[in-house]
Amino acid sequence: MKLSLLIPVFNEEENLWLLHGQIDAMAKQFALDVEVVLVDDGSTDRSFEVLTAIAAADPRCRVVRFRKNFGQTAALAAAIAHATGDIYIPLDADLQNDPADIPRLIAKLDEGYDVVSGWRKSRQDLFWSRRLPSVLANRLISAWTGVKLHDYGCSLKAYRAEVIRDIRLYGEMHRFVPIYASWAGGRVAEIVVNHRARQFGVSKYGINRTFKVLLDLLTVKFLSNYATKPIYLFGGIGLILAGLGSAVALGVVVGRFIWNAPPFQHNMSLLLLSTFLVTIGLMLVMMGLLAEIIIRTYHEAQGKQIYLVRSVLNPAPAAGAKE
Repeated sequence: MKLSLLIPVFNEEENLWLLHGQIDAMAKQFALDVEVVLVDDGSTDRSFEVLTAIAAADPRCRVVRFRKNFGQTAALAAAIAHATGDIYIPLDADLQNDPADIPRLIAKLDEGYDVVSGWRKSRQDLFWSRRLPSVLANRLISAWTGVKLHDYGCSLKAYRAEVIRDIRLYGEMHRFVPIYASWAGGRVAEIVVNHRARQFGVSKYGINRTFKVLLDLLTVKFLSNYATKPIYLFGGIGLILAGLGSAVALGVVVGRFIWNAPPFQHNMSLLLLSTFLVTIGLMLVMMGLLAEIIIRTYHEAQGKQIYLVRSVLNPAPAAGAKE
């Protein structure tokens, strides 16, 4: 059984050799067959120079270099595309994930699960800006999708290759892979993992990421329920709005011409304004969902990728080639 460790890297020069040492020690201790796919996501520090040295010293390490910063999801997608293992394990490059937890993830997979997600139960991050928004988001995601996990944001997970290899990732959707797997009939489990305080560098995430995750969650829910029958959603909302509009119009006509009610121009103006705002808001949400479908069609129908690779160090052998 071969493990592929998938590591997005963005400005983590101080952490990379330390992370490599911890992975190497873990692999030797448990006699694991490991390859490490590191994706330099447009780093502006010396991360790529360090990665180049690591790849030269260790042929198990494959380095993919982006032309610019495309984000964590794109980096993970590139790592998956360049991986060749039987089990894929993403983890962060900032040393907050502990490679020593990897054997425990694998042991849980061996119980018959397809995905094992890490839970940072004792999370070493700021409460107001990181932990509290994460707790609220995780509860909302679990309630809305039916896949009960405590920590969707934990990068440290283990996937069977067949579960994750064909999943297309966009936006911040790397965290939703357990949902896709569960909806496809996969078995999902969760175990508590170690989470360490950051020692070097600075966090790349802020409170604004929570709002992106919530919007991506809306997309996931839409695609799961209405991707093949969007008329049920759009048509249903349209009929409801049309019915409300007709009822309001009928009420105005009946009140004015049958009951001889005096006109209330001020109230009618507010009613029209609120109707206009609600309608425009719904139209914008629907346009966003339609755009999600269009962008997937654009990428997948034409074989487009969501990233551009500058170079690859220690590339995987071509299919059918001898190593």
